[in-house]
Amino acid sequence: MNDSSAVQGNQLVGRTLVMGILNVTEDSFSDGGNYLDPSRALAHAEQMIDDGADIIDVGGESTRPGATRVSEEQELARVVPVVRELASRGVITSVDTMRASVARACADAGVNYINDVSGGRADADMFAAIADTGLPAILMQWRTGAYGDAAGTAHTPGNALQEVHDDLQALVRDAKAAGVAEEQIILDPGLGFAKTPRDNWEILAGLDSLSALGYPLLIGASRKRFLQAIRADRGLDSGPRAADPATAALSALCAAKDVWAVRVHDVASTRDAIDVAQAVATAHSTTSTDFLLGASHHG
Repeated sequence: MNDSSAVQGNQLVGRTLVMGILNVTEDSFSDGGNYLDPSRALAHAEQMIDDGADIIDVGGESTRPGATRVSEEQELARVVPVVRELASRGVITSVDTMRASVARACADAGVNYINDVSGGRADADMFAAIADTGLPAILMQWRTGAYGDAAGTAHTPGNALQEVHDDLQALVRDAKAAGVAEEQIILDPGLGFAKTPRDNWEILAGLDSLSALGYPLLIGASRKRFLQAIRADRGLDSGPRAADPATAALSALCAAKDVWAVRVHDVASTRDAIDVAQAVATAHSTTSTDFLLGASHHG
């Protein structure tokens, strides 16, 4: 089931979308184990919707630094029931998976997006699954020798932004060659995945060049170490949750760049930040129009 309007959802609501993270895992770096029980997972999803999430991203396998992959059976058992129940409640969902079989099962359960952090590289059947389901798919840049551990192998020294740009172009090329339609593709530069803090900041500073590729962008920086370092550098508490204000600030900056969506843990603060950015953008547009109209009237 292809909901093409889902990809353009930010245009329909007039702002950057908020994707709430629902880790149905034992070992995710920020909240692993909190929502392994389906009832707790569903309750948390509903809370994120109440807080302003537009999409709930359901994942059953951690990619934190040092993580090991879970079995296909275990991943299916974790995510499919949650996706099915959320879909029955009318909640827009994505599935965070590197397995084509899980993507297909979740498509059957009513998921709206496929979110593959390997960009289709971890499973040779993933592009076919995306093409067959017709669902919008988020393809992330991640250079690594072993998918599963976000630390991976850092990129070769050089221009991180150029590397991400070129890799995303290659993902688009390969996806389209495998039958994925252009309108299905959403791109993610993969902040924190085999990248240094400096790499992450360079990529964020160069978002315009990634937007120029012509596809919607998802940014997933929530609670990552380079944001935790903002407080650590001042000698303050720098755990994952302490990075929520920095995540919200970055989300507002992304909204100002017309990023399609941000993927976050703390939905409430992020949605507030995005709404502020949207209010400023709207006021700026109105003020500019009024000024131009006034100038023409006085001319």
